[in-house]
Amino acid sequence: MRPAFLLGEVANGLRRNTSMFVSVVLVTMVSLFFLGSGLLAQQQVDTAKGYWYDKVQVSVYLCTADSADVSACAAGAATAQQRDQVRSDLDGLDPLVENYWFESNEEAYERFQDQFRNSAVVENIPQESIPESFRVQLADPQKYEVVAAAFDGAPGVESVEDQRELVDKLFAFLNVVSVASVALAGAMVICSVVLISTTIRLTAWSRRRETGIMRLVGASAFTIHAPFVVETVIATMLGAALAIGLLWAMVSYGVSGFLTELLAGESGLVALVGAADVWLISPLLLAGAVALAVVTSWLALRRYVQV
Repeated sequence: MRPAFLLGEVANGLRRNTSMFVSVVLVTMVSLFFLGSGLLAQQQVDTAKGYWYDKVQVSVYLCTADSADVSACAAGAATAQQRDQVRSDLDGLDPLVENYWFESNEEAYERFQDQFRNSAVVENIPQESIPESFRVQLADPQKYEVVAAAFDGAPGVESVEDQRELVDKLFAFLNVVSVASVALAGAMVICSVVLISTTIRLTAWSRRRETGIMRLVGASAFTIHAPFVVETVIATMLGAALAIGLLWAMVSYGVSGFLTELLAGESGLVALVGAADVWLISPLLLAGAVALAVVTSWLALRRYVQV
């Protein structure tokens, strides 16, 4: 098939069926937008777990130079002797304490920069403000109060935290959003398949004379089907591009802007997905659009455009 002939047929088809072309673009955009939202929601769960997973355990935060408002930190940052005392006390809580490990200021700051890479708070908090801590794995998580009582108010200890309940609620909400988005995307994909099939059938019917002439001159099935398939691929690719643009706008102006302020106030202390995550799933959305177009249009053409 000559490329000039194929492009001419595609151009004629798009001009004659503009409304149907727009319909395929819009339904593809909506379908992939919800699918992308579901994938981003799942990515948000993974991003949040990267930071909050250790909060399911018990975190014993040591004093920093900025912790003067805490009575146990009146003398300033925790000393090496105070760190050793906390370590000794943790050893004394065996077998209640199953395991524990120390996170230095450098390690904590590196993790902080990674987990909050999409938040403006990274630029506003110096390294010395990030506390060192002991991460404690309990044999029985229900015994958190025992550990809290052992270290609350201890010299060099700023706070003892266990945010298991908060984390469970956060993950449950995000998982519901993820599943709902993917389910809605599945319903929209079914609508896309039906609409694309209907569009192909109507387009083929409107061009039945040209198709009949091509049959008479001995055109192959590929020659007859190709313009329809290319038109559908163009429509779905445009819909995918619009969906990616909407996802980028949602993340850049909704998640990184409004949602950050809503969840964390002025501090912005929350780990959220960013534009990089949108670009990460973009190839998947584009590949899905092409596969949807090719498979659906080809199956519809085999039924309605017999050669």
